[in-house]
Amino acid sequence: MKKLLLAGSFIFIYCLLLQSQSAYTLTLEESIEIAKKKSYSMLRLSEDLKIAEFNLKSATSRLKTHIDMTLGAPQYNETIESWKDTTGITYYYPIKELGYSGVLTINQPLPTDGNIFINNMLSSSEDLKNNFRSSRLRSRIGFNQPLNSFYAYNSIKSTLKRAELDYERSNKQFKREELNLIYQVSSSYYNLLSLQRSTEIASLDLERQMEAHEISKNKFAAGLIREVDALQMEVDLAEAQNNHDIAVLNEVSARNSFKELLGLDLNDSIALNNQLNYQIVLIDPAKAVELALKNRLEVREQEIQIELQKLNIKQQKANGLIKGSVDAYFERAGIDHRANISFMQSIKNSYNNLVDRNSSYGIGLTVTIPILDWGENRALVRAAESRLKQYNYRKEEVEREIETEVKNLIASINSNLKRLQVLEKNVLVAEKSFEITRQRFSDGDIDSQGLALERNRLNNAYTSHLRAYINYQLSLADLMRKTFYDFRNQREVE
Repeated sequence: MKKLLLAGSFIFIYCLLLQSQSAYTLTLEESIEIAKKKSYSMLRLSEDLKIAEFNLKSATSRLKTHIDMTLGAPQYNETIESWKDTTGITYYYPIKELGYSGVLTINQPLPTDGNIFINNMLSSSEDLKNNFRSSRLRSRIGFNQPLNSFYAYNSIKSTLKRAELDYERSNKQFKREELNLIYQVSSSYYNLLSLQRSTEIASLDLERQMEAHEISKNKFAAGLIREVDALQMEVDLAEAQNNHDIAVLNEVSARNSFKELLGLDLNDSIALNNQLNYQIVLIDPAKAVELALKNRLEVREQEIQIELQKLNIKQQKANGLIKGSVDAYFERAGIDHRANISFMQSIKNSYNNLVDRNSSYGIGLTVTIPILDWGENRALVRAAESRLKQYNYRKEEVEREIETEVKNLIASINSNLKRLQVLEKNVLVAEKSFEITRQRFSDGDIDSQGLALERNRLNNAYTSHLRAYINYQLSLADLMRKTFYDFRNQREVE
């Protein structure tokens, strides 16, 4: 009974371990989708995109009404005052004050860089020693408008423009890094597939070598071959076993790295679809170059730098121009200073005074005229204009680099495709040749050295074909990340 319970416990624990692990049989497309959702690099990039989005939202919110309230309730002050009488004797007396205040400000920024505001203030202070209270109630409507924002530089519009450009750049960076991740996943996928196939090739080679060793062993026992040939077969078998062990170790290491890239648990089990199928993709070089110039972040980054530099030039020029500002306000205020009066009565008296008292208003024009700066601002403007020329030159240089890069990549893709098609035929020939050679070895027509040479030729044919297949697939993935276009499915990357 105890043995049954112990066995049941082991089975239960084993089932729990199996449930905690996940098994995946992955194609390249499935691997990419998992990496997009779980990869730490993509998770970080998505947060960068959110930061730019929030910064853009903050810039647009600057044009909306802002309401702020400041409360000072209560504020207590205790100080010592002094005064002299007519005889010159100085007297010191303490002052204890208790105050309350509140300010409500409503501010509406204007697209013209100005603002309209309403400021309401209520304050009251009480002299606790003399029981004297002072209250003030004020309401002001004001307007401020810099005149230079109409003809020189508008800060609010420029800030909004910078935020929009930064968001666009972050969005492009996110898309570029997503395509880089697709390429990294593709590279890691095909690397693991290569090692997986290498293990299969090593297993087949080990099986063939074991079969050849058994044949040579029987032949040696029958006196048909020399002892050196039989010993050579044992050496070849040991080498094949060692190659197989190394291939298995490399595959396990690459499998763990692939799990880490995808964001999977290292205890999860994965297997790759090892069908070496491929699609012949015809690429129009002119279309590829056009798409790359249209979509590549490097080009758009230079365009954004040019736009930002134009804003900098405009801002720098504005520093040397005549500046003006119009300020206006309309105010109603009420004041009450009395002794032996309650807080609420003092506020009421202040309000009555505000109603009875005449309004205050004001309007003014302020003008700042730069007279002499010894050419300082003009030099800064010229430096900013030279920087703009640098960005234009760099943009042209980047466009040429991209055009050359894409054309060379297309030529490489076509070369890889031709090589892949040739090596497919080479594998078929090598397989047939090996089967013939193995039969001849069994018949005693050739020695072990001839069989080993043919076996190496077959292994090289498998390896070369696999390498050509991976190079072709990776070059297509590289073209997709450099044009933002999927030529396999003839669609833009969203």
